[in-house]
Amino acid sequence: MFSLNVSFNLHPNQERIQDHIEILAAMVDQSKPGWTRRPFTPWYEKGRAWLKQQMEQCGLQVSIDAGGNLIGKLVGSEAHLKPIMIGSHTDTVTGGGRFDGIIGVIAGIEIARRLQETGTALRHTLEIVDFTAEEPSDFGISTIGSRAMVGNLTLEMLKRTDQTGLVLEDGIRMMGGNPDIIAEKARKPGDVSLYLELHIEQGPILEQNNMKLGVVTGIVGIHRYRVIVEGKPNHAGTTPMNMRFDALTGASELVLELESLCKSDYSDPVVGTVGKFTNEPNGANIIPGKVTFEFEVRSIDSEIIDNIINSFFKFAALVAAERSLDIRLDNLSKSDSIRVLPNIQGKIAAACTATGKTQYLPSGAGHDANQLAGIAPVGMIFVPSREGRSHCPEEWTDYADVALGVEALARALINFDQVGEGQ
Repeated sequence: MFSLNVSFNLHPNQERIQDHIEILAAMVDQSKPGWTRRPFTPWYEKGRAWLKQQMEQCGLQVSIDAGGNLIGKLVGSEAHLKPIMIGSHTDTVTGGGRFDGIIGVIAGIEIARRLQETGTALRHTLEIVDFTAEEPSDFGISTIGSRAMVGNLTLEMLKRTDQTGLVLEDGIRMMGGNPDIIAEKARKPGDVSLYLELHIEQGPILEQNNMKLGVVTGIVGIHRYRVIVEGKPNHAGTTPMNMRFDALTGASELVLELESLCKSDYSDPVVGTVGKFTNEPNGANIIPGKVTFEFEVRSIDSEIIDNIINSFFKFAALVAAERSLDIRLDNLSKSDSIRVLPNIQGKIAAACTATGKTQYLPSGAGHDANQLAGIAPVGMIFVPSREGRSHCPEEWTDYADVALGVEALARALINFDQVGEGQ
C-alpha cells in the first residue's frame, strides 16, 4: 500500500460545490424531461460561458482547443514537467441527471480555487478540462472532445450529420473549436503526465457496501453499431405468411441473438443493449419493410467484445439468407477498454483511504478517460450513486459524498505532483 506522505490543506468548500453544481445543473432545456443539456445547444453554450467565468475567477488561463474542449490552465513551477489534467464533461443524455459529468468539472475548478486560496504551488501545470460531448451524441459518436484531443476523431466522423442537418465539424466550430487543425494539434503520448477524473459510480456497489469512495481498476470498452434490415413492405391481410419479407421479424431475431450472446459465460462480465429502434412504415396493417436499430456491447475485455461482434455478424448473414432480407451493419464507434495501472491505483487508494471508506471496483460506463489512456496514465475516483440510479432524473449523490470525492481527488493530485506518477 502506498502512503500519502505530503501535507494536505486543500479541504474543499462543500457549500460552494453544492451551489456550483446546482447553478450549472439548472441550465437545461425545459422542453425536455429531467435534466437535459445536450451538446451544441443554447443551454450547453450557456453552461460553457458560466464555466469559463468560474475558471477565470480562480486564476486559470482559459482557452478552447481545436476539438472545442474548454481548458483552464494553472501554470506550475517546473516548466519541464508535463501537465496533470483533471477533466470530465457537462453535457447530459436526454432526461438525464444533475451529477453525471458535472461533478468532475466542478471538482477541478474547486481544487484550482483552493490552490489559489491557500497559496499552494504545484510543480506540474494543472489543466482543468470540460470535454465536448462525452455522452452518445446524435452523430452516433460519444467522447467527441476527448477523441479530438488525442487524434481519434476521424474525418469521416467530422462529416457526420445529426437529425437536424448539423454537421459535426460545424458543431465543433460553434463551440469555438477548429476542426481543420484537430489532427495537427492532437496531443501525443507523453504530452500529459497524468489524467484524473472524479465521477459518480452510476451503479449500486459503493452504496450497498457502505463505502464512500471507489478506486477505479479499469473501464469497459464500448463498441456501437447501427443495423439496417430491409425487406419488402406489403399488405398485412393479403400476403401469405410464407411469402413475406418481414424486416421486423428478422430484426427481432437479431435482437434476441445479441441478448443470448451477451448472457453467455465469459471470463469478464459483458453487457449488450439495443437502445434505439425504428420500424418503417410503422403501420398496423403493413408488413414492415425496413428496421433500423443501434446496439452496443461493453466489457473490460476487448477480445470478448470482438468475439461477440463476429458471432453476431455471422448470425446476421444467416438471417439475411434464410429470410431473403438485406442486412447491413455499420460501426458507429469503438472505445477500447482500459485497465488502470497498479501504481496509479495504489496512489489513488492512498488518497481515498485518507479521506473515507474505500474499495476497488471497475467502471461499467465509458468515460473520457478511455480516450486519454491512449496518451497518458489515467486514474478515476467514484462516489456513490443512490440506488445505483443514473442517466435519469432520479440520479442523486449526497453533496457530502461529492465533497469527499473532491478532497480525495485533491489529495491524489498533491501526491502525484510531489512524487510523480511513475514512482
